[in-house]
Amino acid sequence: MTSILEPARGDGVSGGTEPERPAGRGPTRHLRVAVIGTGFSGLGTAIRLLQQGVDDFLVFERAEEVGGTWRDNDYPGCACDVQAHLYSFSFARNPEWKSTFAKRDEVYAYLRDCADRFGVRPHIRFNHELIAARWDEHTRRWHIETSGGAYTAQVLVAGAGYLSEPAVPDLPGLGDFEGKVFHSARWDHGHDLTGRRVAVIGTGASAIQFVPKIQPEVGHLDLYQRTPPWVGPKNDKVNSAFHTRMLRGFPGYQSFRRNFNMWGREVLAFAFARPKVAEKVQKMASDHLKKSVEDPALRERLTPDYVVACKRLLFSNTWYPAIQQPNVDIVSDSIDHVRAKSIVTKDGREREVDTIIMGTGFLATDRPIARRIWGRGGVQLREAWSEGMSAHRGTTIAGFPNLFMMLGPNTTLGHSSQTVMIESQIAYVVDALKQMDKRGLSSVEVRPEAQRAYNATLDKRQARAVWSAGGCKSWYLDSAGRNPSIWPTYTWRFRNGTKHFDLGEYQLATTVGAGRPAVDHA
Repeated sequence: MTSILEPARGDGVSGGTEPERPAGRGPTRHLRVAVIGTGFSGLGTAIRLLQQGVDDFLVFERAEEVGGTWRDNDYPGCACDVQAHLYSFSFARNPEWKSTFAKRDEVYAYLRDCADRFGVRPHIRFNHELIAARWDEHTRRWHIETSGGAYTAQVLVAGAGYLSEPAVPDLPGLGDFEGKVFHSARWDHGHDLTGRRVAVIGTGASAIQFVPKIQPEVGHLDLYQRTPPWVGPKNDKVNSAFHTRMLRGFPGYQSFRRNFNMWGREVLAFAFARPKVAEKVQKMASDHLKKSVEDPALRERLTPDYVVACKRLLFSNTWYPAIQQPNVDIVSDSIDHVRAKSIVTKDGREREVDTIIMGTGFLATDRPIARRIWGRGGVQLREAWSEGMSAHRGTTIAGFPNLFMMLGPNTTLGHSSQTVMIESQIAYVVDALKQMDKRGLSSVEVRPEAQRAYNATLDKRQARAVWSAGGCKSWYLDSAGRNPSIWPTYTWRFRNGTKHFDLGEYQLATTVGAGRPAVDHA
């Protein structure tokens, strides 16, 4: 069997074995800010730093180009399910979107353009994978080791994201399989699927995009469905020439469209926080299923037994037609084991297969970067999160001074665009830097009681929302059943909470004498 996760790619940090350290290093360079990753989070942070006059920073990227998850996920049919005007930076307009929802290549090109347009590339160090970042209490600095050399920094911004490490199920016998195996996030474009017997494991956001693309090519496709997803229609339209002229000629028009989309989606936040209301939204997906699937027995197999959005609500006009084709079998029985040339399900049936494609998502609640960061007292972030991920305002973590995590715990959205959350966090980081300069602070560390109070409030909201009370198990939940992923309410609440960096929630330190810290509790 070939490696499932090859070629190894990522966004600043990988989750596999520790990378080989460089043989030699020059003098250690000190930075005001070190940023990990060049996806939306890392690039957005770099752009805003430059716009604020902060140029003493570097962005470390383990790959050879920017783009993060939009660079790595290049499977057939990859596209965004949030309107392009909203799934982009408010401060980086793009009047050239071709349709309502951007395809993967457009988003990837947009990110590369942002790196060029805003002059970020001179600050990026490609092929610099994060090996370790350790907080030094004496010097009040982060000591950062990368595959390209060592650095120190006052502030560390971790922008590696939560969709960087593919989740691969532990299937008995998978190592004995003689065919090709790969994850959708590591698509093997050199493997010709024409006429092959393909097994697709998983029916999540990636699978509903690539299955309709590969179905006409393959000889036969077995779709292993653990639980069916709710799928709504995707109202995707090609942008007219008039629309494009408006975007090019009137900057305010794009801002209006973006804000219209953003506020319109807040209605979904209201519904998803109330399972009974969410059931009304569910009718939209249920009607789409009824219109798309005439066979009542098949329709029943494709009907979820949980409230809509308990798992991510998906959108596609091609999913249902594709999986009803004669060369597709939907397999609802769970997999028992894999053999050299087949898959055997729990009912004892054996199905011949020569290619296995994992559409099984990512390790969203087991962040790879948590294995590479050590905070105060030498505590590893993974150890600090041993009882579950948590952070303050999704960004700072008790015990980890001057660490800002982009798209940290409880910042995932089930109803809107992640760029809204990212821009809010960037504003929080920028204001923190301003406050540190104004007060002459060497470090800021969120108070444990502030973090606990914040998360207690989130947990109360989660308990009654569809993601926890909707009757499903999803990647949003950790092994203990807690939801450390979803932001359970309106985005405007998150934006308001991160608009200003509240020093009163933090332990503050200034450096006096020979680098000796003095804590200021004011």
